[in-house]
Amino acid sequence: MDHFDYRDGAMHVEQVPLDTIADAVGTPVYVYSTATLTRHVTVFRDALGQIDNPLIAFAVKANPNAAVLATLAKLGLGADVVSGGELLRAVAAGIPANRIVFSGVGKTQDEMRLALDHGIFQFNLESEPEAEMLSAVALSMGKRAPVAYRINPDVDAGTHAKISTGKSENKFGIPYDRAIASYAAARDLPGLDVQGVAVHIGSQLTDLAPLEAAFVKVGVLVKALRAQGHDIRTADLGGGLGVPYDPAEPIPPSPAAYGAMVTRVTQGWNLRLLFEPGRVIVGNAGALLSRVIRVKQGASQPFVIVDAAMNDLLRPSLYDAWHDIRAVKPSGTRAAANVVGPVCETGDTFAMGRDLDVVQAGDLVAFMTAGAYGATMANTYNSRALTPEVLVSGNQWAVVRPRLPLETLIAGDSVPDWVNS
Repeated sequence: MDHFDYRDGAMHVEQVPLDTIADAVGTPVYVYSTATLTRHVTVFRDALGQIDNPLIAFAVKANPNAAVLATLAKLGLGADVVSGGELLRAVAAGIPANRIVFSGVGKTQDEMRLALDHGIFQFNLESEPEAEMLSAVALSMGKRAPVAYRINPDVDAGTHAKISTGKSENKFGIPYDRAIASYAAARDLPGLDVQGVAVHIGSQLTDLAPLEAAFVKVGVLVKALRAQGHDIRTADLGGGLGVPYDPAEPIPPSPAAYGAMVTRVTQGWNLRLLFEPGRVIVGNAGALLSRVIRVKQGASQPFVIVDAAMNDLLRPSLYDAWHDIRAVKPSGTRAAANVVGPVCETGDTFAMGRDLDVVQAGDLVAFMTAGAYGATMANTYNSRALTPEVLVSGNQWAVVRPRLPLETLIAGDSVPDWVNS
């Protein structure tokens, strides 16, 4: 459920007409709903209601906007970060360091020092060399780093290949069959406090079976590690729960169904469970608002050329992702059309042969379910300005990231003296 709906023939976000935002800020622009963020956090937390003291660490990579993070911090969420920059964003937004988990395969020494200085809750280690580096860094600072090993369970998540992370050929984690030896080696590293096990098999999962298979493996491993004398006190079960994009596809499992499965599988583990939801929290809370530049007749169907492009919303080009495209003021007439952006790439295509409201130059359209992996992946290809972002709460709204002038983008470059000599 989201809070984007039609009133008096026009789409609103909560109590604000989308065309009001478009007229004031320009397009393209991302728009987020506070009420939707709040509802999704509540639903996810309620789904885990039978679990004692879970740590829900929002996956910052899904949407790192400061206002979004501050909203989630106010709702009590922690953060899952994968870079020093994300760590600093989370802390600046008010998320306590003792609710932050640091994941990712390529943590640097500087990032390790930063996280240790802040006193984060846990590092999720992805390799033995990383464990050795972190131990050395921690010792040099007179600290012990709380860690878990991320295990690669060799489970196919059944999602897009580019967002699958739990198969043996993926770069993430250590192989399941090497876990016992890796934990034994980590126990001998004086700078580490080995406290947990972590797993994350992919993003946009639409079936609970792969998740359950991975969690069962984690439970077996926890028991084996404890038998080896390890004090395992946490299990990070990752994120990845999918959200509905295409209404023609089956609806992904609900947070309630996910929570029931987790409660059943983890019964008797006697440790603190960690979760890293991202898309399921912010996906439906955002839309990308765009204006039609012109409609061009193609060989068989018209091309609706909008001012949003692949640099603003990369998912369709990168993952062949499907986003619902809605007219902000529907005409009442529908027809098949191709929706494309102005970037000089054939890949700058949002939809082909899509059944849409008939639109014309100047009309507004909204790309729905764009709150996750939208603005955070935006770039300046074709020397286009980064997309601004707006947060709405009831009848209030504010620009939470402005559109910087193109002059600012150009001024970021410098020309060496010898070029102009």
